[in-house]
Amino acid sequence: MNWKSVVVLAVVVAGLGGFDYYDTYWLAPARDKAESIKGRLWTVEPKDVESIRIKRPAEIVRLKWAVGGGWEMLEPVKALGDRATIDDVVTSLVTVRRDREIDPNPAKPVDFGLDPAAAEVQLEVKGRKEPLVLQVGAKSPTGAWVYAREGGKPAVMTISEVVGRDTGRPVADFRDKTVIAFDKKTVSGLDLEVGGDRISLLAEAPRKWQIVKPAAYRADGDVVSDFLDKLDAARVKEFVAESPPSLAPYGLDRPATATIWTGKDKDRSSKTLLFGRGDVDKKGVYVMRAGEPGVMLVPDELWTAFPKTVAALRDKTVVAYQQDKVDRVEIESPKGKVVIARDGTGWKITAPDAVQADSGAVSSLLWSLRDLRASAFLSDAPADIARFVKKPEVTIRIWEEGAKEPKTVFVGPSPEVRGGKPAAVAAVEGQGPVALVDAKALGDLAKSEMDLRDRSLFPAFELADVKRARLMAAGKPVVVERSGESDWKVLEPSRGSAKGDKVTNLVLGLKSLRWKDIVSPKGDDPSRYGLDHPELEVSLYKGDGAELGTLLVGKQEGAVTYVRVKAAQAIYAVDSQLLSDIRKAPTEVQG
Repeated sequence: MNWKSVVVLAVVVAGLGGFDYYDTYWLAPARDKAESIKGRLWTVEPKDVESIRIKRPAEIVRLKWAVGGGWEMLEPVKALGDRATIDDVVTSLVTVRRDREIDPNPAKPVDFGLDPAAAEVQLEVKGRKEPLVLQVGAKSPTGAWVYAREGGKPAVMTISEVVGRDTGRPVADFRDKTVIAFDKKTVSGLDLEVGGDRISLLAEAPRKWQIVKPAAYRADGDVVSDFLDKLDAARVKEFVAESPPSLAPYGLDRPATATIWTGKDKDRSSKTLLFGRGDVDKKGVYVMRAGEPGVMLVPDELWTAFPKTVAALRDKTVVAYQQDKVDRVEIESPKGKVVIARDGTGWKITAPDAVQADSGAVSSLLWSLRDLRASAFLSDAPADIARFVKKPEVTIRIWEEGAKEPKTVFVGPSPEVRGGKPAAVAAVEGQGPVALVDAKALGDLAKSEMDLRDRSLFPAFELADVKRARLMAAGKPVVVERSGESDWKVLEPSRGSAKGDKVTNLVLGLKSLRWKDIVSPKGDDPSRYGLDHPELEVSLYKGDGAELGTLLVGKQEGAVTYVRVKAAQAIYAVDSQLLSDIRKAPTEVQG
């Protein structure tokens, strides 16, 4: 190929590439646009509509695009518009297509519902001097279309029934349903007033609030946040009246108020919502925005969430601490004194005996303490603790990492009954308040060493740690060995396959086995418990041959069976039902 041919080919390729680019980025969009407007009454786009006027026999609805963005209603009342609804209506109108022409010049437009029209729409469009006009009449016999005609033209045509539906919407559909607009992230304060009593709160951090009036208290962040969340999400159920002659029928002549403060310092501003009476039949409550004449009905759940008293707003937490920072706990109760300390990721009991603790039981205790909530406040003065908690039944001291002194919680009995339930009294030493709590806290927090001890019989292990298991029953051994990750094989009494699910049940049963009581701490009198000649002996081994543990199963007495771990002295009583899979294993594991 000579150089001239190469040049010609290069020119052709470049030309084809240029045409492809031109077609993709210029011609194709133009074709798509032409196709999209084909058959439309008008060739304008929704974004170019600046105002809408819908004239109906009984009213006029006038909407205008606001300078700052969004729609506003100018008639029949001045209000914010519902952007989503109005955008849908605008799109429906500007993209409407003619189905067919029914009559080029009807003698009786009234026959088509066009004299007068059910609705006459005027759209003011950017760049056009005259508005676009559409008269919408009655539905066609099929109900799928409505009769219509363009303004100034006599011909009657059919168009989509959607246009008839949109132009006949109630005025309320075009109004913004937001009850009160605010940005939750910028809320810095909240004032509440009910029956002349005022409560003021300040935001300290996300979901952390402080009551500053009528007195300084920690606020319940969840209660405040729940109210603000419901206020932000609330939508108007009904626009009841625009300028009623009296507010008394709605309970708004003496309203409760909620004032939301946003921003700080010179940028601080507020919005207030007035609450009137509830309407049981409509499941709502009447409200007004301060400075606006309209009465609205909103869901009654908003009034339910309104915190009406200081007591409702106060933080009910009796003792606040970070559970993951606790490294030591002391408990004194009628069950005795117990001291527990963090041991790596778990816990150990250091007194009265040095034994391993059940991490689940310790966590449950700490959760019970952290979840302790006041049902009422008896006093805010630390000096009153001794008067209300004369003799604590339970005392718990908690040390957090880095703290020199513990937080000490006193819990004692109380003659009070709240909500039909007996109460107890609780307080933190040196702090207020003194609070009433559920009396079940006395039982939840009074823990003995036995309550908190680790009751596992086998040392901790994972299922994958077990390579081999040996079972001895009636003098006959059964040995199984792991083959791969989940398969097992029998080595004794004869080689063969094993039932993997039964072996897994056996291993999991040993791992989860817990004792109920220690019947013989030093293992005295094993014959009394059938452990001089055990009914069953089960041993687990690691891959290197090291023994994980051996369980000896003795005599059953009623609901309990006596067992012992070979490496320890103590004899335990366990729930007989927990040994069900273990007892059946010698016969069931063999394939």
